[in-house]
Amino acid sequence: MSASRRSTSLSDSSAEIERMESTGSWDDALDWFKLEVQHPASRSVSHHANYKCLLEAERAVVEGHGVVLINTDEAGTLIVTNLRLIFLSEGTENIIALGTIPLATIEKFSKMVVKNQSAPRQSEKTPSQRLLQVIGRDMRIIVFGFRPKTKQRRAIYDGLLRCTKPSRPWDLYAFSCGPSKFTNANPKVRLLNECFRLLGKGFHSASIDMIDKGSYTLSNELWRISNVNSNYIMCPSYPFALIVPKSISDEEVVHASSFRSKGRLPVVSWCHPGTGAVLARSSQPLVGLMMNMRSNTDEKLVAALCSQLGGDKKGRRKLYIADARPRKNALANVAMGGGSESPSHYFQSEVVFFGIDNIHAMRESLSRLRDYLDTHGSTSSDGKLSLLRHGGWTWGGGNLSSMSASVATLGDSGWLIHVQSVLAGSAWIAARVALESASVLVHCSDGWDRTSQLISLANLLLDPYYRTFTGFQALIEKDWLAFGHPFEERMGMPTVSGCSDKPLDLSRQSSVGSFPSSPMRQSSGSFAPQAPSSSHAQNQYSPIFLQWIDCVSQLLRMYPFAFEFSSAFLVDLLDSVLSCRFGNFFCNSEKERQLVGVSESCGCLWAYLADLRSSEGRSHVHYNLFYSPLKHNGPLLPPAAALAPTLWPQFHLRWACPSEAEAGELEAQCRIMSLKFSELQKAKEGAEKKAKETTNAMESLSAELQNEKRLSSSAMALAKRASKESAAIKRAIQSLGCKVHFAGGGDTTVDIETNPMGITQESVFSHSKRESDGIVQHQYSSDLSISISAVTDDVVSNNPLDRVCDAICPSRSRDGGCRWPEAGCAQLCSQFIGVKANYDAIDSLSIYETYFDTREEGK
Repeated sequence: MSASRRSTSLSDSSAEIERMESTGSWDDALDWFKLEVQHPASRSVSHHANYKCLLEAERAVVEGHGVVLINTDEAGTLIVTNLRLIFLSEGTENIIALGTIPLATIEKFSKMVVKNQSAPRQSEKTPSQRLLQVIGRDMRIIVFGFRPKTKQRRAIYDGLLRCTKPSRPWDLYAFSCGPSKFTNANPKVRLLNECFRLLGKGFHSASIDMIDKGSYTLSNELWRISNVNSNYIMCPSYPFALIVPKSISDEEVVHASSFRSKGRLPVVSWCHPGTGAVLARSSQPLVGLMMNMRSNTDEKLVAALCSQLGGDKKGRRKLYIADARPRKNALANVAMGGGSESPSHYFQSEVVFFGIDNIHAMRESLSRLRDYLDTHGSTSSDGKLSLLRHGGWTWGGGNLSSMSASVATLGDSGWLIHVQSVLAGSAWIAARVALESASVLVHCSDGWDRTSQLISLANLLLDPYYRTFTGFQALIEKDWLAFGHPFEERMGMPTVSGCSDKPLDLSRQSSVGSFPSSPMRQSSGSFAPQAPSSSHAQNQYSPIFLQWIDCVSQLLRMYPFAFEFSSAFLVDLLDSVLSCRFGNFFCNSEKERQLVGVSESCGCLWAYLADLRSSEGRSHVHYNLFYSPLKHNGPLLPPAAALAPTLWPQFHLRWACPSEAEAGELEAQCRIMSLKFSELQKAKEGAEKKAKETTNAMESLSAELQNEKRLSSSAMALAKRASKESAAIKRAIQSLGCKVHFAGGGDTTVDIETNPMGITQESVFSHSKRESDGIVQHQYSSDLSISISAVTDDVVSNNPLDRVCDAICPSRSRDGGCRWPEAGCAQLCSQFIGVKANYDAIDSLSIYETYFDTREEGK
């Protein structure tokens, strides 16, 4: 049968499914995926190893062909690399997400044999089916089927053993890949900057040099940063910088640490910038078997957390000691020297028990939830949909008893109850700080599991800064990484710390274990797990951090406007932590990560996530579209009635119910609408910019037009003025007895009619006009040279030459009046004309005596 026909789904034929259920055989299903006989897969890949899906420094170790993913009934190639277990679809080599899982995310894997029963009339015995089951910490259970007699299952199983338990920790992908481009600042520098911010010294910037010199011990009125644990001798699981009351000396700090489990003394995690109230954390006190052990230094340190109330309120603030454990568990710890505080020994304090169960209860609860989702999901590990497993759709066929049983199974898992307990405890702590200005000291047994959950969630509720990308990173690095949550043990990560003279005990050895089979799987055949049993290291595994991220997702659901990041960001963050692709969450403490040199040798998860966001900017799925920082710029104080958690669809249902897990579909549609709106906004801004440019151009053209109009008006005025001057010159010359003829070329012909010598002279004048002073000069070939200047009456000139007629005019009367007003030589229509003549030439002319008027003599 061709490869294109091998992906027939189980749901395509109900009759075929019923036949398979009656025989209990998976061989019939695998017959649909028959391939040509191939050589058994070797332990090392010699050919076809360069797959396009491999990441940088990722290499294929072993591969198997013709493998069937039972959950979805797909055939393909299964590859074990130094980072992942990859399942590729046959032919296209596309990654099948359900069958691809990072090695570090695998909690258990085991070989199983389904002993099939032959049909009554079937003569030949049906061979048993070889399966490999993989249980992931990310809520999936997947099963792979292998063809018999190919030994491919053994090759894949051995490859998983080798890659999950490397001989050296440096063979882990995070170290072999190196930091690459995903590098970031030293985590100690980031922690110190957060301490500066909490003390109101955010204008200071931390540096490696400052840390090396120990010059980071800043303080304010109430609190100070102590370097007493800079060498991790006092408390190996605490950070190098601690915020303690200013009134407590370093010697008292060291002495107080001896009274607390693991040396984890009370230190400040967060302080209110206005009221002075603080959130502090520690481990349980060592009160002894008789519960009568006390420490004056510890009591003084705890009392110093209750600083004086400011403002109108007087007196000391109240202190709440929040014990995360159930009361009976706290009493049980007395047998081991632990216990809880006595309110009578601590000034103005009150002890409150939250009743949150321990790590073992959380582990079992998550396991039951995972089984519930696999049983009632649409893609289960036995390859049958839940609607077919009971012969019909349980919700639609009136099978209410089955529905009730399913709901009861979800309740029996206890997961949602545990999430609600953590949320309720955190909300209670935040309310005491915000409403009463009280200080709260939080602890459990060792102060690194339930304490980290409560204190970080309370920080998230109180401080809006922690609800941003930058603040959320600072919160995790401070209250989870720096304060020693044992990620290596709780997340089942490979052990990379230890003494150099001893072989490193990799906790991943315990990841291969047996598990009980569900009743649904038993109906198809008996499972025979062939993996080692769980060890003590496996018992230390607990989904504490996963549960905390689940709590954050519940707050995000309740307050969709308060968080800058989205639920998709939380899923990617959790997947990155579980994959161990980066080194940020390696080891159990800050001290161990420093000794191993994780920050220098491995890539940084925060840089990777920031790089993802930068690829698409604000439109990336990590950004919350509804984020409104002004809407929730203060503490979040959810009432008890609102703390009703639900399953987190994007994480819990994505593998078991992929279609129903699309709870973010509405958000995706909103994101698409937001992108379209953004594009329209940009188009609008572009149109407005273009319209503004057009308006500016029109205004510029209008200004130029106005300027042209002014120039035209000025030119018209000049033309009129020139016309007047020309007329004045013409009349002046005509007054001398000459006829003036203006030619089109600019030449002027003057005929002198009065000539006593009887000689008619015709001269051709060429004139040039000087616009600056309005003077027109004429030159001719005769001895007579006349210079004529014309000035309009609207121009007042101070030049004495303009009034030359006053001195040389022979017809001027004694009183200053003109005797020849009609001649226009001295004044013509308010225009002044100055005449300068060559009198030697004039003397040679014959002048009529009648020119001189005798009216002056009569006077």
